[in-house]
Amino acid sequence: MNRFKFLKEGLRNIKTVGTVTRSSRYLCDKMINHSRIHKARYIMELGAGDGVLTRRILDRMPDNCKLVSFEINEKFVDILNSIQDDRLIVVGDSAENIEKHLIKHNIDELDIVYSALPFTVFPKELAKSIVELAKKKLRFEGEYLQIHYSLIAKKMYDDIFQNVQVYFQPINIPPAFVLKSLKGE
Repeated sequence: MNRFKFLKEGLRNIKTVGTVTRSSRYLCDKMINHSRIHKARYIMELGAGDGVLTRRILDRMPDNCKLVSFEINEKFVDILNSIQDDRLIVVGDSAENIEKHLIKHNIDELDIVYSALPFTVFPKELAKSIVELAKKKLRFEGEYLQIHYSLIAKKMYDDIFQNVQVYFQPINIPPAFVLKSLKGE
């Protein structure tokens, strides 16, 4: 999807897309570089959009790894479904239904969750519920990485994970933060 089409889709569905620009390759790389993707067997992506991060994950993850990508925007789901990679499982459903889809695909635990969901525009309880579900499905010391354009929601991750590292990526429109948390005991 080109930038103009993404802009139109972002403006039309700002509450679910959360932005009007695609993530830059620098932001995508910042997320991936701060994870142990080379050791992953199961990865989940929340808010896959048009697949800009999805493709970079697929390029870097091991051959025996599976990527479950959630996206609710039908136009974006069609684009994701056009990606020719047997390791990719596209889920055209809300992240509220994580457990149902992981069970369907026989996935008990995740190594990494990458999220670009726009939690700052979600109702607080819904945002918290989705992040808690993702944490529940992470293995011990599994990694949760989240894109945000401000640090307003950082406290939610502090409360849920009790640990948050923040990485700033100025080469993105708008500049962005990657929040990383590990699942403890």
